[in-house]
Amino acid sequence: MPSVTILPSGKTVEALAGASLLETILGAGEKISHTCDGNVECGTCHVFVHEGRKALSKMQRSENAKLDSIVGVGSKSRLACQALLGGENVTVELLGFSSGR
Repeated sequence: MPSVTILPSGKTVEALAGASLLETILGAGEKISHTCDGNVECGTCHVFVHEGRKALSKMQRSENAKLDSIVGVGSKSRLACQALLGGENVTVELLGFSSGR
């Protein structure tokens, strides 16, 4: 069972393989914007993945296109609603701003 460490709080939670980062973050009681309910329309759940990027699902075309439209995107960027957990531990950083709209 993978664990997810959420920055900046430093909270670490156990997660189910196959769950999205968004589901895991919300389940941990952390606040994260997600105005389109995971439909890859808003980009507000933009996070940085500091560790375990290869343990996440492959980025799909729709996620890549949405990230291309967001300011402040880097090589560590993912949309939490689209990144599904594999079997390894992941560290994500919640951004202090809504980056998608």
